[in-house]
Amino acid sequence: MTERDNVIGTILNHIPATAEITRVEYEGPRIALYSKNPKFLQQNSYIVSDVVNLVKRRLVVRTDKSIRKDEQDAQQIIMQSVPAEAGVENIFFDGAIGEAILEAKKPLQLTVEKGFNPIELTDKTGWKIRIRKLPHIPCLSIKNINNTLSQSVSERTKFFKDVGENIFRPRLSEESEVSILTLGAFEEVGRSSIIVSTSESKLLLDCGIHPGAKTAWNAFPRLDWANIELDQLDAVIISHAHLDHTGFLPALFKYGYDGPVYCTEPTLPVMTLLQGDMVKIGEMEGGRQVYSQRDIREVIKHTITVPYGLVTDVAPDVKLVFNNAGHILGSATVHLHVGEGAHNIVYTGDYKYGKTQLLEPAFWNYPRVETLITECTYGLKEDVMPSRDDVENNFTGLINDTLKQGGKVLIPIPAVGRAQEIMLVIDRYMREKKLVEAPVFIEGMISEATAIHIAYPEYLSRELKYKILEEDANPFNSEFFTVVEHPSNREEALREGGAIIMATSGMLEGGPVIEYFSQLASSDKNRVLFVSYQVQGTMGRRVLDGSRQVSLLGEGGKIRVIDVNCLVNRIEGFSGHSDYNQIIRFVQKLRPKLQQIYVNHGERRKCESMAYTLSRMFKIPAFHPSVEEAIRIR
Repeated sequence: MTERDNVIGTILNHIPATAEITRVEYEGPRIALYSKNPKFLQQNSYIVSDVVNLVKRRLVVRTDKSIRKDEQDAQQIIMQSVPAEAGVENIFFDGAIGEAILEAKKPLQLTVEKGFNPIELTDKTGWKIRIRKLPHIPCLSIKNINNTLSQSVSERTKFFKDVGENIFRPRLSEESEVSILTLGAFEEVGRSSIIVSTSESKLLLDCGIHPGAKTAWNAFPRLDWANIELDQLDAVIISHAHLDHTGFLPALFKYGYDGPVYCTEPTLPVMTLLQGDMVKIGEMEGGRQVYSQRDIREVIKHTITVPYGLVTDVAPDVKLVFNNAGHILGSATVHLHVGEGAHNIVYTGDYKYGKTQLLEPAFWNYPRVETLITECTYGLKEDVMPSRDDVENNFTGLINDTLKQGGKVLIPIPAVGRAQEIMLVIDRYMREKKLVEAPVFIEGMISEATAIHIAYPEYLSRELKYKILEEDANPFNSEFFTVVEHPSNREEALREGGAIIMATSGMLEGGPVIEYFSQLASSDKNRVLFVSYQVQGTMGRRVLDGSRQVSLLGEGGKIRVIDVNCLVNRIEGFSGHSDYNQIIRFVQKLRPKLQQIYVNHGERRKCESMAYTLSRMFKIPAFHPSVEEAIRIR
């Protein structure tokens, strides 16, 4: 008898007949129990908990297809049962897993305390009920994901089964060797990508692009050097949505990858939003496309979202836990538990070990970590952020100086994370009369990204979560903000007089910010204010470093030369990365003592300095490998 047969046998022997279990299926990292009487198991949840403790597997109760009502009938029953004040406007039925997701303006009205009973509703409809916050504006990213999932039910059902069969296959080896292959973002910032190999499995951590690279050789992860076939990968694990961590992911599916992608729930809509924008910009610029919207849809079909703190099997010998990284919405540190206590790796991705208005600080309380792979974007001793008060005073002071002269402040900004943080700051200071009142124009993907933030308030800071859920407020809305919905509406933002313009992208590498920059850069009354990291090789970095002329690609491939006479400043303290001191404090917190540290995601000088500092301070071997190194870590 196989281990699979033993597991299924144990489950069936310990689930009462009253549950009416019709089948037990592997479903990705879970084992699904299909039941004709899910109400019994939902009301007696201890039964499933006891079985989980026996089989050491994650179990989930699913409704048998035979009891699921037609979607139209189910929707009618649900809408008759939900209180009007909850504001349920959309219901998405996921046929692959038998869930009905209710999008509500006021999710807290849909609780047992308020008289809403999801167990009874599941009993009536045959669909398990989930609740999600409805954003303040229609969110096309979430809608596109729902459409893609609803159109691929049979495909995804088979996918889940295949992934489960692979994860829970018999182990071929009891060896516990672990190695890493550095494919990108070592002694550089960009194209984050690492392969973690064990004797049993291969996992790809992140799959990004280098935004400042001028050649394909330096732009994409070095999967060619790794000499690995894509079907050898057990899983891709994504730490967060930024393109330097996800920008090459759809290309894997274009070239044959067919396995799972793991990320947190908000990371999926954010990363597909950014990937889709990358495709659109490429089409407008007439460049060769790395991938298409079709490949992004494949990413959606193959993504399994995992909440913070949940232990998830991703390979026969590897378990994954995501924890808050404090960088952007849904960003996660990746904790890999290899073998039966053989080795623990934490890959930080990008992390902020400090609280911001937007997010809680990065999690640090891991039960065990032997190997740490930490970013060091700010890895030099002088890379210490000023206090938040000083940062905001500097920020508002520079803006006030410009607005009083009748100039415009252009803030090139990433759509996710920094944009929402800056919106909160500008709104507060204008309301408090500490910032000269002026129109604030917002263009690019910022509104769509903000809608995704509203949809997942549980991933935000405690204060924002409270405002969104308890007060039913949109903390990112302001009477001072004007959303530029179409390029033809830019005239108001560019006409004479002071204004603040926030536009994507954050490194002047495409997007609507380019047009604003081309119109504003020549006047010394105006100011460009960078609030996010500028990667080497990007136009933003060249402008920040003092270039007085830059070249832009115009219509028909014509080159435009722009004189840069405007003021240029950088505000460091809004960064979503840990500064030098925060990295040190994070490492200091980890218990028990680490065995080794690898430093990445920093310019070479910063990686070298941080590795030396960590080794000297904590008496731990610390290394700064470059791209294309194979390292045995156990």
